[in-house]
Amino acid sequence: MVHSYVAKPNCLILAISPANQDIATSDAIKLCREVDPTGERTFGVLTKLDLMDKGTNALDVLEGRSYRLQHPWVGIVNRSQADINKNVDMIVARRKEREYFATSPDYGHLANKMGSEYLAKLLSKNLESVIRARIPSITSTINNSIDELESELDHLGRPIAVDAGAQLYTILELCRAFDRIFKEHLDGGRPGGDRIYGVFDNQLPAALRKLPFDRHLSLQNVKRVVSEADGYQPHLIAPEQGYRRLIDSALNYFRGPAEASADAVHFVLKELVRKSIAETQELRRFPSLQAELAGAANQALERFREGSKKTALRLVDMESSYLTVDFFRRLPQEVDNGGNPASSTVDRYTEMHFRRIGSNVSSYVGMVSETLKSSIPKAVVHCQVREAKHSLLNHFYTQIGKKEGKQLSQLLDEDPALMERRQQCAKRLELYKAARDEVDSVSWAR
Repeated sequence: MVHSYVAKPNCLILAISPANQDIATSDAIKLCREVDPTGERTFGVLTKLDLMDKGTNALDVLEGRSYRLQHPWVGIVNRSQADINKNVDMIVARRKEREYFATSPDYGHLANKMGSEYLAKLLSKNLESVIRARIPSITSTINNSIDELESELDHLGRPIAVDAGAQLYTILELCRAFDRIFKEHLDGGRPGGDRIYGVFDNQLPAALRKLPFDRHLSLQNVKRVVSEADGYQPHLIAPEQGYRRLIDSALNYFRGPAEASADAVHFVLKELVRKSIAETQELRRFPSLQAELAGAANQALERFREGSKKTALRLVDMESSYLTVDFFRRLPQEVDNGGNPASSTVDRYTEMHFRRIGSNVSSYVGMVSETLKSSIPKAVVHCQVREAKHSLLNHFYTQIGKKEGKQLSQLLDEDPALMERRQQCAKRLELYKAARDEVDSVSWAR
């Protein structure tokens, strides 16, 4: 047990040996040789000088002839067992000790460097020297410990105030921290927001390409739709009703990609909400607030998605509601051999005629597809991404403002083990800071 202490380089060692025993066999000296071979930390102390046999003394040891130490040996005379039994106090004992050395024929010439009082001064002086030499490393150790504790406290989070106003402020600050990270994802400061662009650059065009226009505008379907539109009266020149039915039913296919784009962006935004909550370090200690915040954010995203779908579908409906007439007027018309527009029933019902109708409708639908490929992303970004960025938590803030103190406390619940750990860290931090102040005062006093 003693070895574990005296082996430390900052420890001063008192090697105490009885004067009436052989110093060469002293256990204290043996241990000092092992842990302090240079003797820089060892102070030799001889006790029981007054109990040596008459005619003998310990001058060879005290004057460093029999066993020399880097620091001079100090002799002391403690209270005897009789003095202890008589309750002789230490003041009297120290006075007797001084008288012993002052009147001793053997040790009188060393009296000013003997005794417990001198030993205390010697140790204090050397201890002060050791401390001063160690001040830089001590300061560094203390500062590192303070940094580690403050870092852990930052990780654990600072204590939560008990009044409702401070709790509300804390909740709002945590929400703002989450909102800031969420916006960083959208703006490119953190990864994830680029997936929204992927919806418009990859998923939407791919969905538009997969629409079954080839089947819808096949020769057989065009014949059927045009014939049904004519009813009992064949069309005279251009089958306008047939055109309109083909176009309306074709444009209806765009509703699927429009809704799918809103759903895909909604999925990305939900994932960014989840990631942002996980990345908001301050929120980790409050599971109830995390759940409440996630629920409120996802509810807001659902509202934005519904608004986005309505707007995107309205764009599709607008294309169906009003056709671009000039597009068809610019198309080449069928002419007979005399150069006049064909008017015979036979010509109007040739296979080439129906193919031309299908081709014209396909061209128009292609034009609308290019338009929607640009307008649907604008609608989705405006109704979902922009709203999520600027008003994701607006409704949540309103609801939080209506909560009472008890409800706010429930949102800021913590793991009891975490709270206990924080208290321990705070106490240790206070002690280290006090120690740093003490060391600083010693440093300035040099």
